[in-house]
Amino acid sequence: MTWLITGGAGYIGAHVAHAMTAAGERVVVLDDLSSGLPGRLPAGVPLVRGSVLDKELVAGVLAGEDITGVVHLAARKQVGESVERPLYYYRENVHGLTVLLEAVVEAGVERFLFSSSAAVYGVPDTALVPESAPCRPINPYGETKLSGEWLVRATGRAHGLATACLRYFNVAGSASPELSDTGVFNIVPMFFDRLTRGEAPRIFGADYPTPDGTCVRDYIHVADLADAHLAVARRLAAPSASGDLTVNIGRGVGVSVRELADLVGEITGRATEPVIEARRPGDAAQAVAAVDRIARELGWTAGRGVREMVSSAWEGWLLRHPEAAVR
Repeated sequence: MTWLITGGAGYIGAHVAHAMTAAGERVVVLDDLSSGLPGRLPAGVPLVRGSVLDKELVAGVLAGEDITGVVHLAARKQVGESVERPLYYYRENVHGLTVLLEAVVEAGVERFLFSSSAAVYGVPDTALVPESAPCRPINPYGETKLSGEWLVRATGRAHGLATACLRYFNVAGSASPELSDTGVFNIVPMFFDRLTRGEAPRIFGADYPTPDGTCVRDYIHVADLADAHLAVARRLAAPSASGDLTVNIGRGVGVSVRELADLVGEITGRATEPVIEARRPGDAAQAVAAVDRIARELGWTAGRGVREMVSSAWEGWLLRHPEAAVR
């Protein structure tokens, strides 16, 4: 098997590339480097710079590298930006996927793993969210992920692809400081950023019907997420693989925003009382993954806890922001 990982130089993509190559899989990466970093990739992994919107380039990579399966992570993923630029998000995330799938079908590639998101659920009706929960995304980003799932499954049925859609919950942590998240869009680096600047972390809403009044979320270590990709890819590579698989990727354990803020303060040595601000529209009180399906289907469960996520993320933050270590 040779796997093409789109977006493989990004935060999650690089972890997937490392997990798959460490397990003996041959990997090729396609990335436009808009947010990816070539230095994140394992030694010897070919990197092709370009976009999935470039069908000629994609077709050349599929044929030239003898690709037998695709792990598709390349996408735009900022919720706020998707609200401001819906056309851009639909072009990049949905049209880009369409172009990629056209090339995949024409090349005879028969395995396709799609990076989806818990954003497809919108505001869940239940605290524990199974894959059968209604999908009602509340922003263009979530809409593009749900549209992508539909497209992947339909293409699989029509053209005989074995497909999988992985719905990630909240990703954090790092397998090594060099692979850490360089953005300040997810909650852990957002807390780090404010504490480094001497500001209190912000919590949006403390009057939810939860034990401490703040939102409860499911956090998954990015290294566990990468291991899940490997497990699903190997399921798709099995000779008997067919049909489609849709699974949540999480721990099935809820952590409140206040608990997370307290843990960040402890680990960084900068314990600061958070500033409570108004609720954000669309935030669910609680969203925790039901993870029994992936455990049953693949025997996979997450192995790392939230303390390890925060600690490893802080090591990566200090690598890029050494001034944060100065008190």
